[in-house]
Amino acid sequence: MTQTDQSGQNTIWLTQDAYDKLQAELEHLQGTRRAEIVAEISAARDEGDLKENGGYHAAREEQGKNEARIIQLKDMLRRAEVGETPPDDGVVEPGMVVTYKFEGDDDDEAESFLLGAREIDPEGLTVYSPQSPLGQAINGRSKGDTVSYEVNGKTQTVIILDAKPYAG
Repeated sequence: MTQTDQSGQNTIWLTQDAYDKLQAELEHLQGTRRAEIVAEISAARDEGDLKENGGYHAAREEQGKNEARIIQLKDMLRRAEVGETPPDDGVVEPGMVVTYKFEGDDDDEAESFLLGAREIDPEGLTVYSPQSPLGQAINGRSKGDTVSYEVNGKTQTVIILDAKPYAG
């Protein structure tokens, strides 16, 4: 579940596996990847004129992306609430795979997604944040509920067909 901590930041729900993967990515970026980029910059710098050195500029850009990702990962891990898989009780909450359809659609047009942190990135499954318009509208609701919410100035109505714990 998403909550606000004392600094006003939203906590994010992660499985232990997702937390471990993000921690491993952070360690890789801070160690091996950072060293590789420094070596690339150094090698490109040795080539001479930096103004027209595409390799140097590409390596510096990669360094900026790497450092931005490190900051993002540190922030997410600091705010993470590592939780057990939620109970299989049909109530929508972070960590649940939700199946829904738009009101008026046939059941065969139903879609499923994981309500949680986008960083979980399960293969073949879209992830919606609990802070998204749909996530906010259905969080705490139950299988069979019809829920309306606003997105881009339009009211959307969905029917929650199922909510099962994510078993990734």
